[in-house]
Amino acid sequence: MATTTATQQPTVTPSKPGKLKRMVLIVLIALVAAGAAAGGTYFFLANGKHGPTKPAAPPPPPPPVFAALDPMTVNLLSDDGQHYLRVGLTLKIADEKMQARLTEHMPELRSRILLDLSNKHPEELSTLEGKRSLAQELKTLISQPTDTGAPPVRVEEVLFTEFVVQ
Repeated sequence: MATTTATQQPTVTPSKPGKLKRMVLIVLIALVAAGAAAGGTYFFLANGKHGPTKPAAPPPPPPPVFAALDPMTVNLLSDDGQHYLRVGLTLKIADEKMQARLTEHMPELRSRILLDLSNKHPEELSTLEGKRSLAQELKTLISQPTDTGAPPVRVEEVLFTEFVVQ
């Protein structure tokens, strides 16, 4: 007699829970490592090779150069002819080279200044605005080239060190 055996069913062995956990852990570690690499790459590319750097501070400007002119006295235009101006000027200029050029041409510059001042009325010079206007006018006058073809003298500011209208 033949014995009948029960239909044999393939046996399914459940996978071990340890293998599944290990696979999930490896995938998570790989994702974290990829994210860290992407973040580091972005940080270095966006901020330069050495991370964020402060912009370089501009070098301090060179100290100003001042050229003092001898005080000048000039008669002013007036009805009675009794008004005069005594003025002391100091020029703020760019550098020593400009100062040397000013010194070379000082007689010509003084002549220009004296001629300009002698055409002023005492009323023009009595107000603060009149003095500021005069300083700007003298700056333009002094900046004009003294020699043909020579570059203009760069005067940054005309400063009054003495100013008497009488």
